[in-house]
Amino acid sequence: MTCRFCNKEKGPKKKKKQEGGGNDHVVVMNRKFRNSEIEAILSLFPLLYIGNGSSSACPLHLIVEEISVNINRCVIASNAKTARKKVYLLSLEPALFQMKSNNLGAVRSSRVKMGDLSASWVLENPVDGRHDHPKSFQMVEDPFQSGMTFEEKTEHPPDDHQAGVGELPYSRLSSMSPVKLKRREMRQERRNLRTAELIGKDKEANNQMAAAAIERSKGFDPIVKGKYSIWRSDYESPNSDSTLKLMLDQIIMAKAYANIAKSKNESNLYNSLMKHSKLSQHAIGEASSDVELHSSALNRAKAMGRVLSIAKDKLYDCLTVERKLRAMLQSTEENVSDLKKKSAFLTQLAAKTVPKPLHCLPLQLASDYFLLGYHSREDVNKEKLQDPSLYHYAIFSDNVLATSVVVNSTVLHAKEPNKHVFHVVTDKLNYAAMRMWFLVNPPVGATIQVENIDDFKWLNSSSCSVLRQLESARLQEYYFKANHPSSLSLGSDHLKYRNPKYLSLLNHLRFYLPDVYPKLDKILFLDDDIVVQKDLTPLWSVDLQGMVNGAVETCKESFHRYDKYLNFSNPIIYANFDPNACGWAFGMNIFDLKEWRKRNITGIYHRWQDMNEDRTLWKLGTLPPGLITFYNLTHPLDRGWHALGLGYDPALNQTAIENAAVIHYNGNYKPWLDLAISKYKAYWSKYVMFDNPYLRLCSISE
Repeated sequence: MTCRFCNKEKGPKKKKKQEGGGNDHVVVMNRKFRNSEIEAILSLFPLLYIGNGSSSACPLHLIVEEISVNINRCVIASNAKTARKKVYLLSLEPALFQMKSNNLGAVRSSRVKMGDLSASWVLENPVDGRHDHPKSFQMVEDPFQSGMTFEEKTEHPPDDHQAGVGELPYSRLSSMSPVKLKRREMRQERRNLRTAELIGKDKEANNQMAAAAIERSKGFDPIVKGKYSIWRSDYESPNSDSTLKLMLDQIIMAKAYANIAKSKNESNLYNSLMKHSKLSQHAIGEASSDVELHSSALNRAKAMGRVLSIAKDKLYDCLTVERKLRAMLQSTEENVSDLKKKSAFLTQLAAKTVPKPLHCLPLQLASDYFLLGYHSREDVNKEKLQDPSLYHYAIFSDNVLATSVVVNSTVLHAKEPNKHVFHVVTDKLNYAAMRMWFLVNPPVGATIQVENIDDFKWLNSSSCSVLRQLESARLQEYYFKANHPSSLSLGSDHLKYRNPKYLSLLNHLRFYLPDVYPKLDKILFLDDDIVVQKDLTPLWSVDLQGMVNGAVETCKESFHRYDKYLNFSNPIIYANFDPNACGWAFGMNIFDLKEWRKRNITGIYHRWQDMNEDRTLWKLGTLPPGLITFYNLTHPLDRGWHALGLGYDPALNQTAIENAAVIHYNGNYKPWLDLAISKYKAYWSKYVMFDNPYLRLCSISE
């Protein structure tokens, strides 16, 4: 038999020798090694224990000598396969040999776990001349600590025979088999894939949540009444008006002490307090912050402080001062209440009073209408007036200038102006002026029809509840007699509904649209206090889903729900309507006239209007009966179509105003009045033709 290490013939199998038992071979753990293998092992573990498992141990120099003697000779082992597996640096066992030396110089062995050794240890063959070649090695790191996967690099030797059974992979430090390492690598790969998948899902979920939050936020109005924001001027500095507040408090205390001084005959102190009070008031003037105070204000405050200190020493009595301050507080509250009532009355008066320039304009137009012969002109494009395939608008107004702005702004943003038809209805007093304006200033491409409401003979007291109510003595006394209760005593809520517009038949004509335009299928109703900022033709394509009215809901705030408009203490209202139902706005409404006729909406309006003859169901106006008439018959439009509140709320979102298709100046502060909120007026005035001769003649300017 030939030895597979040295290619020499071997004799019959002999009994296994003891440790170092001859010069022919060296026995290490029942296995014989080549000299290169032994040198490599000794270079790593110089105190390696070599023996046959007995309790005795050879001194290190004897082992080295024995190896050097047999360095070029064949090594034979009784069980080479088993010995080879154990000596591959115990790569298949979870321990290595660690040598310890006793006092006699002998070598003993103990075990150490692979995890306790450095992962940077690499085995090299010290007698192998191929140090320039890359070594075979394997790194095993904790994937949960380093975040790296197992990496295995192997340089296959060029000799296929050496890569066979007899090869010693000195570089394998791991106690795991390649199969286990491969499994761990595959597990780690699956973990990484699962982690990436979860991260991706997490990002996708976050994106979906963000998109949902953005979409939901569009349904909320970002405006909060009072606007408690750190960016307000009130919050620029916590002490921005500390001096002003101090001086105002000093004046209050000075008046209180002056009254006490007067009651105790302290005339000198009384005169001093009143004098400094007037000086402080003069120093404050109309200032609303410290920066607006007069330069002498701080000195005035110091002087007042000294006088108050003297008054406190002489006059201070807790109960007396408390009574005086309570009396002053009550008096001040009464004054504030009276001033609020006066303010409400004057605001309502200004809102329903026609300014001189606006009174001049219809007079000039009406005069020229008859003097210049425009009254004999016929309407053009009559065939378009009843064409249901076109875009029809209804505007009911007695304000020439406001109506012109509505028409101009709508036509300017229309993509096909020639397909737009405006039906303007006004009263007898303003008919000539309204018709004259659109005859001399026709909108480019669009068709205009101006009608007189008095020409609608079918609209009489027998068919119209509002006209019938106006003929009642109680209503006439309530609105037109001078002996009704004082307007001031009723407060602003009642004053609002004393505006003549709430009794105007023009205001109630919106409930008779199918009768006014019997051949039309759809019509867009517009108030005269709106401005159009986008093309409105897509509204005709909105699916109302069987509803009659398409409108923007206004229930973003609690005071725009049904219970704020209707009297739910009345059992009829309570039984038929939900107090928390969402309100909506008149001003821009798309009406399906086919569905209107089918459901007899005008008949519903008449029935409820007759039931409210004594004004117990709701106050006067058109919105409450509109909410009742179109209850559960209104399709909500996107909020971007209609922005409201420009006639009463100075704290609206500027972005929402600019992005809205229609902006509405509902409220008392109309854009053509001096009451108008200045920052909103520009949206309206840019559609006014200030270079028009009639406007210049009546001194209507920006």
